[in-house]
Amino acid sequence: MVRFVNIGYGNIVSSERIVAIVSPDAAPVKRLVQEAKAAGTAVDATCGRKTRAVIVCDSGHVVLSALMPDTILTRLNSFKDTEEE
Repeated sequence: MVRFVNIGYGNIVSSERIVAIVSPDAAPVKRLVQEAKAAGTAVDATCGRKTRAVIVCDSGHVVLSALMPDTILTRLNSFKDTEEE
């Protein structure tokens, strides 16, 4: 069953496609985002706010979110809790 996670401001991502959720502060992540923007594979879901998490998908897309990585992880883990019941 496909599950989606809310990444802020009404934007959602398929939880099965997420490979990594990282902070945008490190230089390699900044480079990854710039390369994705140049290639057209970046999705800006911040709604004009500061980027606080970068979500890397298995399709090569990079999704920018205004939520903290911990918040997104908590939302992802809530799926696992409901699956175990």
